[in-house]
Amino acid sequence: MTVGLVVWGVAALLSPDSGALRQLAAAGLCAAATVALQHLLVRDRGPDEEQLRTQNVLAETAATVRDGLERHDDDLRTGLARHTEDIRQLVENRLPQQPPGPESYPPLDRVRTEGVPELAKRFAEALAPGPSILYTFVRLEMQRVVGHMAALTSMSVECHGENHDWMLTLTHAAEQSISAISTSVDREFWNSEPASRYLDAQREAIEEHGVPVRRLFLLASARELDDRLLRLCDEQKALHIEVRVAVLPELPPHLQRGTTDDFIVYDEEVSFEIEQDLRDVNVRTRLIARRDHVQDRMKRFRELWDAGMSIRELEVRVDDEEDGTWMVDRA
Repeated sequence: MTVGLVVWGVAALLSPDSGALRQLAAAGLCAAATVALQHLLVRDRGPDEEQLRTQNVLAETAATVRDGLERHDDDLRTGLARHTEDIRQLVENRLPQQPPGPESYPPLDRVRTEGVPELAKRFAEALAPGPSILYTFVRLEMQRVVGHMAALTSMSVECHGENHDWMLTLTHAAEQSISAISTSVDREFWNSEPASRYLDAQREAIEEHGVPVRRLFLLASARELDDRLLRLCDEQKALHIEVRVAVLPELPPHLQRGTTDDFIVYDEEVSFEIEQDLRDVNVRTRLIARRDHVQDRMKRFRELWDAGMSIRELEVRVDDEEDGTWMVDRA
């Protein structure tokens, strides 16, 4: 055993890079050679004594090898743990110091001001057919549409005149509710082709998606309470649209103040509004999604809705007028 330890130490000094297992094997071979030499030198001793001594030496050699292997395993685990900790500390210390990578996308304000024309040009190059006028048409249309979508990042966008496409698209997009105020300004609208597509979209929203639709007709005068209005309300009621009517001069004073323009609130999240000029001509359409503005619109709608009359009450008023027993206001 002693010889094996000495050889192990000498092997470690002479060849430190050979590895602990190789050094241990060399020590084991030397120890075995020593046992054989001892066996030759003690032939004159009795067999029992010689066998016992050999067993003891072999047992001590095996214990030495086992202890060395265990120490080698412990050293290996300790080294791996220390190496792992060094790598972890290196990652933690170096990564925060690395400069951030380049931005994948430009800031939104730059997209709104600079990116729209270039994006529209690329759409035109990809989609436009041969004639140059169609290329220009596609480029201008895409610039208009993309410009509107970019403006929505500020929760508000507007366009000139009436935009029936926005109204139809929002109707198809609605998932919770549609609440609308219709003034006398748009009374002629209900006889137009866009009105037919609009009512079809609302019918689809109600029947296929379960979206409730409420419409309040806000009248500037009681003179508008006639058969024509009653037929319009009956038509929309047949589509399962909830309809009520309110006459502005007959409302409480606090409800007569405030906005009286047309608006539609979709899902209580975005307001579609049409602005009129002094001649009651629709001159501008807006989409506004600012939370405070939409909440004000919904508050106004609920107050007027609760103060309005039902279809049944409208029928009685119209019948009374036809019989001459009810007088309209003189405003």
